[in-house]
Amino acid sequence: MDESKKMTKNTLNRGFWLAFCASALWGISGTVLQIVAKNLNIPAMWFIGTRTTVAGVLLLAVGLIILPKSEFFAVFKNWKDLLILVGFAVFGLLANMFTFFHAIKTGNSSTATILQYLSPLFIMLGAIIFTHKKVSRVDVISFALALVGVVLLITRGDFGHLSIPLVSILWGVGSGVTAALYVTIPQTLIAKYHGILITGWGMLIAGVISNFFHPIWVNPPKMTGTSILGIGTVILLGTVMAFLLMVMSTKYTTAAIISITDAVQPFTTLVLSIIFLHYAVNFAEVIGAIVVVFAIYVLNKYDTNTK
Repeated sequence: MDESKKMTKNTLNRGFWLAFCASALWGISGTVLQIVAKNLNIPAMWFIGTRTTVAGVLLLAVGLIILPKSEFFAVFKNWKDLLILVGFAVFGLLANMFTFFHAIKTGNSSTATILQYLSPLFIMLGAIIFTHKKVSRVDVISFALALVGVVLLITRGDFGHLSIPLVSILWGVGSGVTAALYVTIPQTLIAKYHGILITGWGMLIAGVISNFFHPIWVNPPKMTGTSILGIGTVILLGTVMAFLLMVMSTKYTTAAIISITDAVQPFTTLVLSIIFLHYAVNFAEVIGAIVVVFAIYVLNKYDTNTK
């Protein structure tokens, strides 16, 4: 094998595994979040405020160390970019974390993760509605497959009954919509500034805003070893480390390869929920999850509007 081709293959493999690990960490975070949201009864806004504030500070600290100092406050020098950053913090980060938290609290982490995983579908629908994108065969096929998968998932094959409360489904769909906003809103910023700084500032702004609703220093929940471990896992592994690994992966591989690893997150959450949370899964639900993942894979691979 030619040395340059070997190097390229090794580089792509490195990028793939970095993205794979990032997606797996998000999957682990989703499972742990169920313990935090349901078993420990941690207030949503207190948890989100703590998560975004701590993660924002840590990401900005990393950015301050590895990036030129001139880039650190660059986004604040353009008021249009600053408005986009605030929109990203509020309608992307804060809204997504809030809807995902309640989707898990009212239902379960496995179904919530799958519903959030529909975000590329909502990006495609947004392109059709707001930019008058022509509907393609890929759009129709992906939408139909995703719909079939979701129906199997939320009914578990018994089409006369929902396997989770309707409110959980609505929160889950909301997390999918806000995840789409999380991806699309900062695209122009990511093209101009480093992703670590945009996410770090976005997290910190989201943390400041959430503190207006529930200051993290006012009536904090009673901390136990389990709650500290759970909250720490979500913040450090599922937020800071996962994002850093994903940013690193973009240096070594393509968006198409990274999109393949997205499927690791819902299946990691599903498997861990079965093992540690004793989640009873049936055949129809597994098929539904596979169909949804396949639908999003098709959409990511063949529809440029989702990238």
